[in-house]
This record gives sequence, structure tokens and C-alpha cells, in this order.
Amino acid sequence: MTDVSGTWDATINSPMGEQKVTLTLNQDGDTVTGTASGAQGSAEIAEGKVDGDTFTWKQDITVPMPMTLEGKTTVAGDEMTGAIKAGAFGDMPFKASKQ
Repeated sequence: MTDVSGTWDATINSPMGEQKVTLTLNQDGDTVTGTASGAQGSAEIAEGKVDGDTFTWKQDITVPMPMTLEGKTTVAGDEMTGAIKAGAFGDMPFKASKQ
């Protein structure tokens, strides 16, 4: 099973431009908890789950507006690639590298 525990430097290509985010993740079995922190603030990782090489999660944000983001990535070693669904804004490309 893929282990996503650790600190990840992530980039999200959002409608507001490229956003840099630091993910701090803790994995216990297939369950993942942690935080996502960036220029727009910090949010708890909720419903984090690893299934094979796929990592999915949700996070509630309030800036720039309240919404729930839904992430889905493929993990390959120290790299993640995928997308974050941002409500009506659709999917935003996502990539991350483990520190």
C-alpha cells in the first residue's frame, strides 16, 4: 500500500493562478489526516483515504469563498499528480513532491 505520510510541496493551478500549498499528512492504515496550508490559509484534510496508488480527500475552505474541495491523485513514490474539484469551478490540476 502507498504511504503518503510526510510533508508535501504542492502546486494547484486554480482560476486565481498557481497556488503553492504544503500538505502535512499522517496515514494510519488506509486513513489519512492532516492539514493543507498556503497563502489562502490552512484547512484540515477530511475523509482522506488511500486505495492502492490513489489518494483522495476533502477539505473545507473559506477563502476566497466557502466551498469543499475534493482531491484525487495518483501517487508514484515521492510524486503525486491529479486534480482538485472546486465546486462550480471544476477540476484544477494538482501536483506535489514529498520533501
